[in-house]
Amino acid sequence: MAVYDALGALPGGEPGPWGEPVTIRYDQRDVLLYAVGIGTRDLRFVYERHADFAVFPTFPIRWGGAGAPIDTALVPGSPGPLNIDAERYLELVKPLPLAGEVQVRSRVVGIHPRGRGNGFVEFESEVLGEDGEVCVRMVNGSFRRGVEKLGDIEPFEGVGQTFSQKIRVPERAPDATVSAVVADNQAHIYRLSGDYNPLHIDPEAARFGGFDEVILHGLCTFGHSAQLLLRELAAGDPARFRRIKVRFSAPVFLSDTLTVLAWNDGEGRVVFEGRVDDRVVVSNAYFEYAA
Repeated sequence: MAVYDALGALPGGEPGPWGEPVTIRYDQRDVLLYAVGIGTRDLRFVYERHADFAVFPTFPIRWGGAGAPIDTALVPGSPGPLNIDAERYLELVKPLPLAGEVQVRSRVVGIHPRGRGNGFVEFESEVLGEDGEVCVRMVNGSFRRGVEKLGDIEPFEGVGQTFSQKIRVPERAPDATVSAVVADNQAHIYRLSGDYNPLHIDPEAARFGGFDEVILHGLCTFGHSAQLLLRELAAGDPARFRRIKVRFSAPVFLSDTLTVLAWNDGEGRVVFEGRVDDRVVVSNAYFEYAA
């Protein structure tokens, strides 16, 4: 069962109210820049005159949580370097147009204490096309790790649901393995798609956030994983993309080699991990596609 379909049945209370829809406009340049930002070289996504030019399916991931009403009495806001992605889910219902205008509506699914001085906030979002129909469904979870410094958010009571899942990979050799080198300026490119958190470009901000050096955007790792798996398992065909879910387990740094290992888990579905050397950087993950 897809994560989104299971949300209504999870214990712990109902999600919060939907916020007012947010209008988002994008053009051909935005589509091209995102594709380059996630490291794909497939001309279908990076060349506007290609006969099969298409929006890469995970393009709308940056819109997750847009317009969601948040009760700051439950979780105060965090500065950018103290707010990091934890989990992401994206389901493509139908392709986005090459350019245009969409509406995004979001709501808070749950707010949970996670360890000492951490808040974990989860959102559900829908992207609506100009006809009012759903094109994309997303769920995202992020860590709020402080108000003024790392870990200074006081403990609080959790509310709502969680979509977080434990997904184990088999104890056998993977059925597919694919790798990509993260360019030494990958974060510089990816941030131009709209994620300007200084954690990913400013060494001082990275240290403030608890890292020795700048780290790659989790959503860039997400996009890399998606484009590598789509290429390996579905010949890169965007029409065959269905859904992807990941947990960011450890940071990826610029110039790292990201290796994605996938295990068949039924027709058109794999569970996978992302690794850098012996570090697991993406876990509790699956990818589904038209077989």
